[in-house]
Amino acid sequence: MTIVIDSHIPYLQGVLEPYAQVVYLDPEAITAQAVREADALIVRTRTKCNESLLKDSKVQFIATATIGFDHIDAAYCASHGITWTACPGCNAQAVCDYVEEAIHTLSIFNFQFSTTPTIGIIGVGHVGSLVQKMASRHGWQVLLHDPPKDLVDGSVETLAKHCDILTFHTPLTMDGNYSTYHMVSEALLRLCKPGLVIINAARGGIIDEEAALRVLAEGKDLHFVVDCWESEPYVNKAFLSHPAVELASYHIAGYSVEGKRNASQMCLNALCRHFNLPALSILPDDGLRGDNSSGWLSRITQALKQSPDSFESLRKSYPLR
Repeated sequence: MTIVIDSHIPYLQGVLEPYAQVVYLDPEAITAQAVREADALIVRTRTKCNESLLKDSKVQFIATATIGFDHIDAAYCASHGITWTACPGCNAQAVCDYVEEAIHTLSIFNFQFSTTPTIGIIGVGHVGSLVQKMASRHGWQVLLHDPPKDLVDGSVETLAKHCDILTFHTPLTMDGNYSTYHMVSEALLRLCKPGLVIINAARGGIIDEEAALRVLAEGKDLHFVVDCWESEPYVNKAFLSHPAVELASYHIAGYSVEGKRNASQMCLNALCRHFNLPALSILPDDGLRGDNSSGWLSRITQALKQSPDSFESLRKSYPLR
């Protein structure tokens, strides 16, 4: 059996070698030729698991070490007998911590939140429910919008009109009753309460970035915290450099030691079940921690705004929180 693993997924090297030939590749090297003889892939969002990658390959199993899975062509996999799995909830606490840090950082900047701000949470799954608890702990008013879970305190438009902060924690879906692609549309932005802070630590494509630029050009008072970008790793430089983008990062909201360990173990568990391998455990924690000191999100913002073309290298070198 041959397994191709994204080399940036930690804690796996040496675990599967007794049972398979394991090839570790940078994401840009995970090509159709590289996976042709592979039985399984363990990847991240950088790898588009679609016909272009998988056609004529032996791949029968894919695990993505991420919450999101819009990089996996589920229809193609289903039609070709390929099992796939994601890691829902693996980094939920890290994303919640990112949202809390963003709001705290804006407060330090003397951002004019009301005495008791109202936060609207779009998507109340693993992450959104933690954000809800965090906001309640701070004594903030909370409004929810998650129709599939019957948690609806109002439409997205209603929340946009009445909230001080609107934070998104949904998957990226392109169609269906609950499509989230360009949910933050030009029409929605025109309805927003003046001064609203919009946080996207979910998926690129939820904010229509060009629409945001048009509305901002008209003088609309809006503010953004953006971790996920529509064309990653290529960033909309006009949007990034706009003063309304108060805080910006390179898709690292969920990057924490705990989140990475959870994701690696979940991928390993799923692969072992699929191939009837004995239960295996990821490697012990190496004890390394990144920069959690005050102002870390401001420093990330400065680095990305100064060097937007370095999105991927900044992300690769980001020390886990």
